[in-house]
Amino acid sequence: MQRYDYLLSALPGLEPLGAVPPMTKQEFMEKVRESRGPSQSIEMIMLSDDLMQAEALDAGEVEQDQLDLVVLSVASADESVALPAALCTETGDSQENARQAVDQLWQRYFVHAGKTAKKCHSRFLKAWVGYEVALRNALVTARAQALDLDPTHYWVATDWADTDLDFSGTLTAWSAAAHPLAGLEVLDKARWDWLEEQGQWFSFAADELEAYAAKLMLLHRWRRLTAESTA
Repeated sequence: MQRYDYLLSALPGLEPLGAVPPMTKQEFMEKVRESRGPSQSIEMIMLSDDLMQAEALDAGEVEQDQLDLVVLSVASADESVALPAALCTETGDSQENARQAVDQLWQRYFVHAGKTAKKCHSRFLKAWVGYEVALRNALVTARAQALDLDPTHYWVATDWADTDLDFSGTLTAWSAAAHPLAGLEVLDKARWDWLEEQGQWFSFAADELEAYAAKLMLLHRWRRLTAESTA
């Protein structure tokens, strides 16, 4: 596996969740590309944050000038975020299609990310997809059970989930959160802790750059969330 000692030693350190990000996502991507690092797998990680922002834009939760996109771009025709072909879903006029549109998007994203991990031989991206899918579906299950619904109708990319993960403690803390932002903080802290645990795998290789990208992305996402909550 190719090593990136020089690049990793030159990157600024990352403080815990809630700290000011030491660099922009765009600056980081430029360094990765200049060093011929694992840009394809890192872009796939960054794409998840772009998709979350695209959802917020479509829902009217943020304005276009608040977007901090790395992989996607805004289509000039209708000021929406243009998706890559691999993530485009068929649309329809029925209420059922409208209800499932978001789940379909994330289904395609995680499958695409999982296939990219295989193509790039990325251990970290494969593990990260497994974690994110498992966490998402665990949250879906908790919400569905509270509403007496069948959670299997809302799961995504089940073949890519890490079935060995236990989110019971995270879900208990999330459900007991005093307000939505506190609940999101529980989830992002769980993500951060998982990323910290993966550190034992790293030795100045592609995995370490990919993990750095995931942590930097979390810092920026959490900073956006807290900024929005006080706006």
